[in-house]
Amino acid sequence: MMMRARHCAHDQGTKIGRGSFAGGAARGIRGLRSLGLWLFALFLLPVLVSGCVFGRSAAIPWYLARRDATGLAPDPRLTPDAVIQVYAARAVSWRGIFAVHTWIVVKPTGAPSYSRYEVLGFGVSSGAPAVRIDRTGPDNYWFGARPVLVLDRRGPGLDAVIAKIRQAVAGYPYPHEYRAWPGPNSNTFTAYIGRRVPELGLALPANAVGKDFLPGGAVFGAAPSGTGVQVSLFGLAGLLVAIREGIELNLLGLNIGIDFAAPGVKLPGVGRLGFS
Repeated sequence: MMMRARHCAHDQGTKIGRGSFAGGAARGIRGLRSLGLWLFALFLLPVLVSGCVFGRSAAIPWYLARRDATGLAPDPRLTPDAVIQVYAARAVSWRGIFAVHTWIVVKPTGAPSYSRYEVLGFGVSSGAPAVRIDRTGPDNYWFGARPVLVLDRRGPGLDAVIAKIRQAVAGYPYPHEYRAWPGPNSNTFTAYIGRRVPELGLALPANAVGKDFLPGGAVFGAAPSGTGVQVSLFGLAGLLVAIREGIELNLLGLNIGIDFAAPGVKLPGVGRLGFS
């Protein structure tokens, strides 16, 4: 009788153990499903919204879209002070659903014109340099997309900062390389300038895909604004924490985050929503 009781207890314990394991596995599967749904909501739904709002019309080919001046840059003939500006505009064609293209322009004190610095992928595979200078005006439409000002500084005391910007442009480590995703691309270049010249306090848009690609395969680095730090795995995954940018989580080049300096949220494709 005692042997039978032991066997019954053992069988019952085995069944309970198997039931607990099965229940734990089921909970794990439900947890993974919930995580997948959250990731879909956080990363993919904003991209779908961006496609509906910012998707380019095919009525006009991108190479025929407007590229004239917007008037956002002050007339250098009427502005003797030094000027530093950073612009962002929706990328060309379908890429504009996901990302913006950024560039930087400078005008020293008393200079009669601007210098525009940016990185382009057009022609690089054929031997053209990635870094382009004065390819077009400082504030022109970017193939139909009207740019917005990310940074606008004017006044005395900026000439030394402009000199540092030009040194950073000359020292950019990928002058003949371009890769749209995850980098190095145009936003990798602008972020590099920001890190080398922290006086700018340059906080790039969350949808500036490529800004989190750290040169040289580095895993740790300063935030582009110089007010915090970030960890990044080749621009494909990472975390940024800074006073100017707030908190940003990067997954496959798409960023979500929270901005504390000027309250708002950052969504993949869409960009920043909140107070200016």
